[in-house]
Amino acid sequence: MDARELLAIAEAVMDDAEAMFVNGFGAAPSSMKSAGDFATEVDYAIESHLRAMLGTLTGIPVIGEESGGANSGTRWVIDPIDGTANFSANNPMSSILLSLLEDDQPILGITSMPMLGKRLTAYDGSPLMINGAPVPPLEEKSHLVAHVGFSSMATPKNTEFPMDMRRDLLSELAESYLRPRITGSIGVDLAFTAEGVFGTCVSFSPHVWDNAAGVMLVRAAGGVVTNTEGNDWVPGNGVIAGTKKAHEVLMGTITKVREQHGQ
Repeated sequence: MDARELLAIAEAVMDDAEAMFVNGFGAAPSSMKSAGDFATEVDYAIESHLRAMLGTLTGIPVIGEESGGANSGTRWVIDPIDGTANFSANNPMSSILLSLLEDDQPILGITSMPMLGKRLTAYDGSPLMINGAPVPPLEEKSHLVAHVGFSSMATPKNTEFPMDMRRDLLSELAESYLRPRITGSIGVDLAFTAEGVFGTCVSFSPHVWDNAAGVMLVRAAGGVVTNTEGNDWVPGNGVIAGTKKAHEVLMGTITKVREQHGQ
């Protein structure tokens, strides 16, 4: 099966996952994974459904945020609820992320934002599609202000970009034409960037399930995608994505903050 056929299968499987998401919206935490990080029963149910159906229908291995799986080779990548804290608090800025990696690059991606009524999809060689309809490529904003997605100030221990650096980055960005917006969901940030709501965004997460679907969508929309060092994105890296100009401004600002902190 080619990427287009696999996307059709993935979208059919996503229909049920979206229904589970909507029916469980606002679910309370059911298990703590680390300080400030938790999952709900809906996280586990959606991942279990996607894992079982995709494995059965395609025979391709799966890795998911909640239950792990294949770390190499061609594989489905699942984040059943990106922005679980938002989801649990009845905040619509949360999403289901699904992608297919081949040679460590996404060849299809789906970001579903059920409470916003949007499903963004793309496969290798396709344009970005929103609710099944192709959309024009990204263009630089003609006005003087663009938004930059900055999903969270919360940082795990030993991160490459700790909280004090994030505070300084927000301060520096506020002096540029970019205006930071904290959504609490990397998947939402990357989807908003792909459709032009944001001019650019940054993900400091190294987790492939946070980033791969959005990388595919922004690329399909004609945007620039790199890791946080400005090099080609691969799993295990964070992401900077956006229009050419906005990406350059964000990349330059991140480099400046790193230098200020002796990195």
